[in-house]
Amino acid sequence: MSAILQARKQNTEVAERINQEVKANPASPYAGKYVGIAGGRVVAVADSFEEGLRLLRGAEPDNTQTYLLEVGADYSKTEYIWETR
Repeated sequence: MSAILQARKQNTEVAERINQEVKANPASPYAGKYVGIAGGRVVAVADSFEEGLRLLRGAEPDNTQTYLLEVGADYSKTEYIWETR
């Protein structure tokens, strides 16, 4: 398995565990936050997407090794981004 796929697998597993934790315990410190994950570890917790991204990039500049999770978001549905600013 390539390093990128391995990192994606590790980060996704951590993200799924965090989402499960928040579903089971809404008082979790991750509830309503953006969580940055790199190398299978939580490296950032922020109140906004922008802050989470900034902290995550500071912890791991290689974006192929990272995952930014909006805790509580429904990742089972597809949403399309039509425009960026």
